[in-house]
Amino acid sequence: MAAECTRYLEFFKHIGKLKHIKRTGWVHRNVKEPETISGHMYRMAIMAFLLDEKDNVNRDRVLKMSLVHDMAECIVGDLTPHCGVSDEEKHKRELSAMDHFKTLLGEKAGNEMYNMFLEYEEQKTAEAQLVKDLDKFDMILQAFEYETDQNRTSGNTVESQQSLPLADTTTT
Repeated sequence: MAAECTRYLEFFKHIGKLKHIKRTGWVHRNVKEPETISGHMYRMAIMAFLLDEKDNVNRDRVLKMSLVHDMAECIVGDLTPHCGVSDEEKHKRELSAMDHFKTLLGEKAGNEMYNMFLEYEEQKTAEAQLVKDLDKFDMILQAFEYETDQNRTSGNTVESQQSLPLADTTTT
């Protein structure tokens, strides 16, 4: 029991880092106070929570996948195409991180998280595709919020606003 608690504590320490890691895409765009990875994942999970049976997906799976899809970033970082890491290498690093979590959490929770991550990466299910859409939607919404905030603080009016180059779908 003590060993299990120690492994869970290690996992929680890893996951806690997500509260402080700023999303790389926003950092590269010099956003004054960029969102964190956990903030992004949290809002996606809230979006998933709002789904219902008419959406024809398993809401609980979408919610869980939203919480798991970027989890490995607490170990590998928030790698974007502009970081110089190939997609294959990024995937390899993320799988290694998720495998580490599987070891820490044990059979039930560890395998569930690992398999949710794989499902998201493979994009073969309606739930995985919806989570990808939520990921993109959250990025677009976040860009809109940054743009709106910047225009408000700079005194720009709607008539004089120029679109900021914040939204880039390659950052998700």
